[in-house]
Amino acid sequence: MRLVLASASPRRADLLRAAGYSFETLAVNLDEGVEAGETPAAYVARLAHEKSAAAMQQFLSRAQICAGPERAAPHDVIVLGADTTVVVDNEILGKPRDDRDAATMLGKLSGRAHEVLTGISLRTSAGEWGRVETTRVYMTDLTADNIAWYVASGEGRDKAGGYAVQGLASRFISRIDGSYSNVVGLPVEAVSAVLRDIMGKSS
Repeated sequence: MRLVLASASPRRADLLRAAGYSFETLAVNLDEGVEAGETPAAYVARLAHEKSAAAMQQFLSRAQICAGPERAAPHDVIVLGADTTVVVDNEILGKPRDDRDAATMLGKLSGRAHEVLTGISLRTSAGEWGRVETTRVYMTDLTADNIAWYVASGEGRDKAGGYAVQGLASRFISRIDGSYSNVVGLPVEAVSAVLRDIMGKSS
């Protein structure tokens, strides 16, 4: 079966590739706003669902007009959608709007624990399998200089919560309870477990 990653994120692609998966990417653009009354878990689950659905539709539409190896029957494709957010005090911290917003987020995370949630959705012609993975992350106390230095690096501008655990911000992370790859942007073990389930049902 062909695995399609519904994301333009180089971090998710790197994680899948490092785990030995062959795949292709198909980015989708969606409104990632939070709906009224939506919990963090429901939020990431919904976006993952919408991403996999949109990518499956795009893939099948493209396959219908392409010849050769691009032509694929729906039952030959598994589409993976994912969405990650950072949560502190039940507040969803998505990608910062600007550097000031990033600094505010880091101030909220300083010296305390927060959760990183990723929703995953794997979709085939037979249905959809989804789950939400949660990892608890502990950040050290950050001084104003720490925050200014990190924000100026630009590393956290497109990251949920305004930081990248695999980069410069690693110096501020004292402990992680749960999946490290989840904090980077894709819980690889959870994806693998769902893929095994799908392949078992299709065999």
